[in-house]
Amino acid sequence: MPATLSAPSRPSERSAGSDFAPLARRVRGSGLLDRRRGYYAWVIGLNLAATAAVWAAVAWAGDSWWTVLLGVPLAVLSARAAFLGHDAGHRQIAGSARGNRWLGLLLGNLLLGMGHGWWNDKHNRHHANPNHVGKDPDVGEGVLAWTSEQAEGKRGVLRWVARHQAALFFPLLTLEGVNLKLGSLLFLRGRSRRDQVLEGGLLLVHAVGYLGLAFALLPVGQALALVAVQHAVFGVHLGAVFAPNHKGMAMPEPGERWGHLRRQVLTSRNVRGGLVTDWLMGGLNYQIEHHLFPGVPRCSLRRLRPLVREHCAAVGLPYAETGLVESYRLALGHMREVGEPLR
Repeated sequence: MPATLSAPSRPSERSAGSDFAPLARRVRGSGLLDRRRGYYAWVIGLNLAATAAVWAAVAWAGDSWWTVLLGVPLAVLSARAAFLGHDAGHRQIAGSARGNRWLGLLLGNLLLGMGHGWWNDKHNRHHANPNHVGKDPDVGEGVLAWTSEQAEGKRGVLRWVARHQAALFFPLLTLEGVNLKLGSLLFLRGRSRRDQVLEGGLLLVHAVGYLGLAFALLPVGQALALVAVQHAVFGVHLGAVFAPNHKGMAMPEPGERWGHLRRQVLTSRNVRGGLVTDWLMGGLNYQIEHHLFPGVPRCSLRRLRPLVREHCAAVGLPYAETGLVESYRLALGHMREVGEPLR
């Protein structure tokens, strides 16, 4: 049985509102909400330069099959761009909503081929109601099951997948890079004409530029292999970052309402680690702090953590934090438990 947090006793409306207020005031006064434009200018510039350098290495290496392995650093750098697009979506970078939106469009649609509008819509709904079935799209109906009710409702191949989903989780993530791009395109069907032209146009420019570069530098076989490796590693990388954050944590019952502090803390799990973990996970290993204060720049989350831990201890709220390997054990254990009745 995976270790999960049980739902808290229902707080009074007074405490639900007041528990978060002292922490919010302290964080506002700490300066941790301040923009870190210099940091982001450096990180964005470095990521663009590194991406250009890897493509230059592809051109230099030529048509050797070893060149395909350069899809791995391309995937890692693509994940960095995705994290930056995520930060722009939370308005962590620029001082205005317009500036952050354009950064998101350039980093997401143009550089990655992943729709900024689609991601923002989906991700904001997740932040508003994390782990709440029917409200959080990250635990909605899909290929995988997050509750026993979802698992029992599966039929055919999807039922077999749910039965073995813990073992299949990481292999399925190899398809996530393509799935993100398809989701971005499908999202545009219901958008305004202006959004379709702007976001769709940038997605098209990305596709033409990306595929054109790959096939111009490499023979068809190697180009296809490079694209496949990059997308597979990219999907696994992003999935490995997002999976430990909420899977196996508390899931509010339908109709249950928690205050902001409890809703975000009880449904989230932090991953301990140093600067390497921070870099690999794009700062999202500080998931509790990020959910409580999504506008805090990622480079400030490490400094925010002690304030949040201290406040949670003061109000008697469990603060879930574990190592990286243990976080995967808990997340996969939850998936295995959900699929157990089908075996």
